[in-house]
Amino acid sequence: MNFDKNLLQSIIKEFTIDTEELKEIAANFRQDLKLGLKDPKDSSLRMLKSYVGLPTGKEIGEYLALDFGGTNVRVSRINLQGAGKFEIIKRVAKPLILPGSYDYVGVGSKFEDMFNFLAELIGEAIEGENERQFYLGHTFSFPSSQTDIYDAKLITWTKEFATSGVEGEVVNDLLKDALIRRGIKNVEPVSVINDTVAVLLSAAYHRSDTFIGSIYATGQNNCYIESSIDDPKNVGIGGMILNLESGGFMKLTPNRFDKEFDEKSEKPGEQRLEKMVSGRYMGELFGMALSELLNEKGKHYGFSSIDISGILMDNSVAGNRIAAIVKDKIEKEIDSEDAKAIKELATAIVERSARIVTATYVGIIWQRAGSGEISHQHIAVDGSVYEKMPLVKENIDRALSELLEEEAAKVDTVLDTGGSGLGAAISAAMVANKE
Repeated sequence: MNFDKNLLQSIIKEFTIDTEELKEIAANFRQDLKLGLKDPKDSSLRMLKSYVGLPTGKEIGEYLALDFGGTNVRVSRINLQGAGKFEIIKRVAKPLILPGSYDYVGVGSKFEDMFNFLAELIGEAIEGENERQFYLGHTFSFPSSQTDIYDAKLITWTKEFATSGVEGEVVNDLLKDALIRRGIKNVEPVSVINDTVAVLLSAAYHRSDTFIGSIYATGQNNCYIESSIDDPKNVGIGGMILNLESGGFMKLTPNRFDKEFDEKSEKPGEQRLEKMVSGRYMGELFGMALSELLNEKGKHYGFSSIDISGILMDNSVAGNRIAAIVKDKIEKEIDSEDAKAIKELATAIVERSARIVTATYVGIIWQRAGSGEISHQHIAVDGSVYEKMPLVKENIDRALSELLEEEAAKVDTVLDTGGSGLGAAISAAMVANKE
């Protein structure tokens, strides 16, 4: 087959971000932070208040954590022991959909049934201990408006959820009512946080010098601790964590593949950063570029980020694994030269993703530092792209060096998995400590 080398290089160039462009993205992200702190309407970042700061690390005791971010729901009973130590005493996990048995999220489903189901899981987690008081923290990963750490109203369902009676309601109120219906009067929901905020709380409980939390997976989002915000409703220390919903950052220059994909997407003109970096869209962009190389422009092959990961993992000369992945999608045989070209294309897309995400981290670091020196710090990241995609970690490190130069040694990224549950428990403990 052998691809047109000039066309390949021109496509790769479109997915390449040099140092100057990288600095511009970081500076623009910082500028949007500044604008958003004055008035969120002037920024493409949402700047959502979480009403929670950082933990002290001294939070101790048993708390419940409800992790509600998709169709699989988890309730954990966690013993916080301080200084980053904890024990999961009990964990209950069940799907909200069980084909042929029940469906609590599809069209026609009702909020009473959904929240009764959640209350049932909570009942299993406390194992009949109905006399003892439990505080519950709730990681709720859907768009919500919030006026304090408890009062989170669902704005609109996403992720194909269609349960009636929840939008516009305070989700913890619905949960409390369901607990009472089941006779569970000793469990008190006290906090609601976003999953990105949960990652930061979890990591900061282990490492006090962690100020940025990030999800880098199917989607992408950042949060950070903003020291300038002093709100009497806030719990925790160091200021307030702001959920940026950074996947919606718009001050980026899309290439022609990005533009074409956006025009055909479910929400054109929205979520520009997410469409350029996240696992959900990498495979689509790769397939669009490959269709040009194959003289089949416009053809959809259905590549995923998992396919890209598999391509990048093939370090053989023959490229047999690459050939197998590509044949499964395009139904064509390729030779070793083609496999090498395909790996170059996949590499360019992943490297661009990691570099853009890193620029957003540095924008936050610059904003936090102001005119002073950057402090030693960790960036907590959770998500399949960061954890499993080849080339991501090394490209983050390389981009940090380009942007921060000699100060890059003060910053690193750390993987924090399972933060949604632990972060929720920590938030409940922070409420308890304030009371």
